[in-house]
Amino acid sequence: MITFFISIGLLLLGYAFYGKLVERIYGIDSARETPAMSMADGMDYVPMSIWKTFLIQFLNIAGLGPIFGAVAGAMWGPVAFLWIVLGSIFAGAVHDYFSGMLSVKHRGLSISEIVGIYLGWRAQQFMRGFTVVLMVIVGAVFIMGPAKILASMTPGFFTMNFWVWTVFVYYILATMLPIDKIIGRIYPLFGFALLFMGVGLTIALFAKGYHIPELTLGNLHNLRTEPAKFPIFPMMFISIACGAISGFHATQSPLMARCITNERQGRKVFYGAMITEGIVAMIWASIGMAFYGGVGPLNEVMAANKGNAAFVVNEISNSLLGVVGGALALLGVVAAPITSGDTAFRSARLIVADSLNFKQGPIKNRLMVCIPLFVVGYALTRIDFAVIWRYFAWANQTLAMVVLWAITVYLAQERKFYWITLVPAIFMTAVTTSYLLFAPEGFGLPYMAATTAGVATAVGAGALFFFKQRLAAGRESVSQGG
Repeated sequence: MITFFISIGLLLLGYAFYGKLVERIYGIDSARETPAMSMADGMDYVPMSIWKTFLIQFLNIAGLGPIFGAVAGAMWGPVAFLWIVLGSIFAGAVHDYFSGMLSVKHRGLSISEIVGIYLGWRAQQFMRGFTVVLMVIVGAVFIMGPAKILASMTPGFFTMNFWVWTVFVYYILATMLPIDKIIGRIYPLFGFALLFMGVGLTIALFAKGYHIPELTLGNLHNLRTEPAKFPIFPMMFISIACGAISGFHATQSPLMARCITNERQGRKVFYGAMITEGIVAMIWASIGMAFYGGVGPLNEVMAANKGNAAFVVNEISNSLLGVVGGALALLGVVAAPITSGDTAFRSARLIVADSLNFKQGPIKNRLMVCIPLFVVGYALTRIDFAVIWRYFAWANQTLAMVVLWAITVYLAQERKFYWITLVPAIFMTAVTTSYLLFAPEGFGLPYMAATTAGVATAVGAGALFFFKQRLAAGRESVSQGG
């Protein structure tokens, strides 16, 4: 229990103090007009209140990551608490804040365009294709996940296909209509469901006397079944993504960058939403370890259900909150992916539109972009995503790594304290490279070879950054001397 409360306290303190430092490094100007004010179009650039932008941002980024990912991450034991807390404060929230504020700085541009500004044309072209594919996959998967849960809650009434089409139609409307017409109105309801889920499960956990394992030197190691096959580095850092750092968030931040009305709102909306997601991840990681009586039994249950975290979430919700409470909690689990899936398709539309400089005011222009995206998205719902989703987990963290490097270059160019993103950029480079080389769905290299190459790649990337910084400084010196 002590570890749990200290972790929650550290996350809140991280927002209060480290978030303020990040904001100071960026250098906000409350008098500077935001894109929502200077480019209002009634469609994507729509001024909104702070509570709406925060709630939409939180629901956009939440998805299933801080729930399913945290349950899966709990299989490694209390060491997962460290990554959730430290990752959220020093990596995830920093990544989300700068990706959102750089979008504000550049007229609400999508993350692929921002990466192009700071990392060059080739990186921009790669990111355009990479992020659109990622968004369509996310949207398609987040159709099937909610549909399965809703079908299980309405046996004999509505089938799986009914819910697939219902969610799909909602996605089309949410992608096509102005952001304040559906997303701005329905998210408060979904927000209540998520709030009920987190608070209700935490109270029930303590009221029923469950014991959350403490983080001690004695258990600060890998408690997962087959630890050699699932080493903490890099596997845990890929499994717990949205509860610590996630590249998907950078694709969502530009949506609210087009809606905030003052730069002072950035810390609450971008940094604050990530910290809130870290709290959700802490709750589910703690419940996962406590509910079955320890990390070992959790591993057994997950193995028996082929790693299906949905089974664990369903059993925990119904057991701790009863039938009615469990249904409300599961609606929260449904709300999370739905509110990420709809904005994933919306982000894909904006990325394509930004890359083609295609104005999205006229409905025919939106249809020209959306129809191909939804055709591909629906086709993907017919495919088994077991393998694709494992690649997505790596791609998600790789996207975060690329965005962190772009932010670092921006900070260096502006002569600001770039170490705040350089360190997490180097770390995530080591994580993603090592995972690609080691994982079965990657190259399957021996662990030492994979991690050595991963760390060497990260060090090399850092050296290249400093080399380019020195060249830039030399050119500037020559220019000033001339």
